[in-house]
Amino acid sequence: MTGQTHAGARRDYLPAMGRHWLLPLYDPFTRLAGVGRIYRQLLDRAHLTDGADSRRILEIGCGTGNLLTTLGRRRPELATVGIDPDPAALRKARRKAARRGLQIRYEQAFADELPVADASFDRVLSSFMLHHLEEDERLRTLREVRRVLRPGGELHVVDVDGTPSGHNRRHQHPRVAGSRPELVLAALREAGLAEVAENGRHQARFGGYVFYRATRPDGEPA
Repeated sequence: MTGQTHAGARRDYLPAMGRHWLLPLYDPFTRLAGVGRIYRQLLDRAHLTDGADSRRILEIGCGTGNLLTTLGRRRPELATVGIDPDPAALRKARRKAARRGLQIRYEQAFADELPVADASFDRVLSSFMLHHLEEDERLRTLREVRRVLRPGGELHVVDVDGTPSGHNRRHQHPRVAGSRPELVLAALREAGLAEVAENGRHQARFGGYVFYRATRPDGEPA
């Protein structure tokens, strides 16, 4: 499983469905699992469904563009950018934006090497992506998020709940286990983000999921 970074170097990454050939099933699966409702919950928590003054939005691990498409249909005036290492997923995302006349910019890159300037975004969003990353990659990614957020800007995350419970205690994938809320919160703090908080736990057809928020410390130089 390899892909190209924006700089052209080859790196491994985990595709949205775990295998490249399963990508056509990703959108039907998310619809069946009710993920659209979770996207709306994430946008509500990020205060991006009303007249908020945040103008520049970045999504890391945007996949096929479902979250930014949902946002674009609500607030098409926002400047939105999606980053993902998977070129096939990005092609799908661009087609969705074009069909709906949405001005969403999609770029091929890894989240721990964001090809954007320091302090250039008001919000960074992440949806079911962090658990795809190894521990060191996750920390590098969160440090990059801190870099690209303006002072006082906010990160809003939703990810699977890796808390062991019941039938999945023995067979839990190590990467999912690494998304236990206490580990995610610790990583957010270690990356230098402030006001780190869990923002609600819920259940869906595919299992539990958790919202998080954090900010780049205000008063830092941009």
